[in-house]
Amino acid sequence: MRTNEQSPSVQAMIAASRNKKGKRLLEKTMPKLLLLTALISVLTTFGIVFTLIFETVEFFNRIPLLDFITGVEWLPFAGEAQYGILPLIAGTMKVTVIAVLVAVPLGLAAAIYLSEYASDSARRIIKPVLEVLAGIPTIVYGFFALTFVTPVLQMISPDIKIFNALSPGIVVGIMILPMITSLSEDAMSSVPKSIREGALGLGSTKFEVAIKVVLPAALSGIVASIVLAVSRAIGETMIVSLAGGSTPTLDANVTGSIQTMTAYIVQVSTGDAGYGTTIYYSIYAVGFTLFIFTLLMNLLAQYISKRYREEY
Repeated sequence: MRTNEQSPSVQAMIAASRNKKGKRLLEKTMPKLLLLTALISVLTTFGIVFTLIFETVEFFNRIPLLDFITGVEWLPFAGEAQYGILPLIAGTMKVTVIAVLVAVPLGLAAAIYLSEYASDSARRIIKPVLEVLAGIPTIVYGFFALTFVTPVLQMISPDIKIFNALSPGIVVGIMILPMITSLSEDAMSSVPKSIREGALGLGSTKFEVAIKVVLPAALSGIVASIVLAVSRAIGETMIVSLAGGSTPTLDANVTGSIQTMTAYIVQVSTGDAGYGTTIYYSIYAVGFTLFIFTLLMNLLAQYISKRYREEY
């Protein structure tokens, strides 16, 4: 026979029943709330894409698509306006290529050091510094390129103009450096230690293990990080707007003024064109072109990650 101390009180039973009802309500409500947040993200993406498409179609109702994608002059403010996108693409590619040439070697070198050579104390110091570098506002990078990097380059080569492709390209490379370093280091750290130990047991040096064993094993993650960094460089705005200039040119010269796709969007968005004009709609056509570039880069990164992923 149970004593009074062992039998639960009526109040405790009621409280337990209420708790069970609250848990059941929470279990039913939370999936719906999570679905709602996911739908908001998806609908926002579709809204952005549809806005770009709708306004871009309006632009192509006024300017032929063939002239846009094959034209070699971008002169929207001239008396006889020209809307050939190739000079803007050329300016964007100049900055992107320079940024990749700066960021990839330095980023991979830093990732190899952090993964294979750095002690725990060194890693605890270097990784937070890289995270701080990634958190600096891009407008600060832009002023850094204009007021520090460009004068240094002019000391080396006086032919370099104050607005050029080289300076913002270098600084964009510095900006995407933490992305390549962090993602590549994560990919190399995921390679099992047994593979390293096996290579060392066969007589390989630590450097040979890093270059010939770990690097190929983590290749999918490394390439994906580079592709994502390139898409980030293509879409960079403030650095190229401040230090690159506003002269769209279709050539390979990196010492003179250029204009990228994002820089043109900034120029027109500051009030140089009235609402409903062809120039106004041109920013959506340029933005849609930029969207296609970044979308293709992201799809390429996902394909590389899935196609060449190593599973251990």
